Amino acid sequence: MKVAFLGPPGTFSEEALLSDSELGAVEPVPMHTIADVLDSTQRGEVDLGFVPIENSIEGMVNATQDSLIFDFNLLIQREVVFDVHLNLLVRPRTSMREIRRVLTFPVAAAQCRGYLARVLPGVEVSAANSTADAARQLGRSKMSGTAAIAPALSARLYGLEVLEAAIEDHPGNQTRFVAVAPSGVPAPTGHDRTSIVCFQRRDRPGSLHSILGQFAARSINLTRLESRPTKRGLGDYCFVIDMEGHLEDEVVADCLRDLHAELASIKFLGSYPVGGKAGQLRRRLATAAWKRADQWIASLKEQVMVPGRSG
Repeated sequence: MKVAFLGPPGTFSEEALLSDSELGAVEPVPMHTIADVLDSTQRGEVDLGFVPIENSIEGMVNATQDSLIFDFNLLIQREVVFDVHLNLLVRPRTSMREIRRVLTFPVAAAQCRGYLARVLPGVEVSAANSTADAARQLGRSKMSGTAAIAPALSARLYGLEVLEAAIEDHPGNQTRFVAVAPSGVPAPTGHDRTSIVCFQRRDRPGSLHSILGQFAARSINLTRLESRPTKRGLGDYCFVIDMEGHLEDEVVADCLRDLHAELASIKFLGSYPVGGKAGQLRRRLATAAWKRADQWIASLKEQVMVPGRSG
C-alpha cells in the first residue's frame, strides 16, 4: 500500500507512519508539502495520505486542517498519536556559541520557543518545508553557524550531530496524524471519533448555541470545537467539530441529520478509530463488553417460551 507523507525521509510523519502496525505493510512515498500529500491522494496516485493535524502544544496544524476543509474532498481513515522529541542538530564540530541561525518547520520552532529564547536568544529562525528538510538542507550544504531542529533519525540520515536532545518546551509533546483517502468510512470499533465542519446560513446571535444544543440534547461529547475563517470575508467563520461516536451510531446519525437540515452545509471529514494507547485499550474493553452482552442476551432468549414447544 502506497502512503504519501510529508518528506523528505526522516520526518516525524514517516516515523509516526511506520510506528502504526495496524496499517500493515506500507510503501512510504515522500512529498514536498502537505498540499502535495493530499493532492496525490485525491488523484489516486497513492492509496493513503498521512499528515499531521494537531499538536499538544501548538494546537491544530492549519495547513492540514484548512486543506481538508476547503481544498480537498478526502475522508479520515484513522489517526495516530505520536510522541515528539525535537533535537538541535548541527554539522560535526559545531559548538553552541557558533550558532546564529536555526532552520526548521514553523510548527516545530513554535514548540521550542522557550528553549530558543533561553539558550539562543536573538537567533534567526528560518522556515523549512519539514523538520527533516531542515536537516537535509543543513547536511548537504556548507552553512556555517547554522543548526536545525529535527528528529534524531534525520541526524543519522544526513550526517549531523545531536547537540542537544529533547529541546521541546513541554515534556508531553505529542502530535496527532491522520491517514486520509478519497472514499470509505471504516466500520465502527467501539471507540471512534467523527469529524465535521459546520457552515452557517448567516452570522446571527445564538448560532453556535443552536449547533451545540444538538449535541447537548443527545449527550454527545465533543472532543474539539474550533472556528476557522471561511475565506469568504472578514468575520465569516465555520466551526470544526470532533465528537465521540461513529456515523453508524444512531444518535450520531440523528444529530448530523438535524444539523444538515438546519445549517447551510456540513462537510463530513470522517468517522474513524480513536488513536493512542488509550484508544486501543478502550476498544478492547468495548469488544469484551459487547461479547459479554451478547452472551447475556443469548441466555435470556433461550428462556423465551415458544407456543407448542414444551419444557
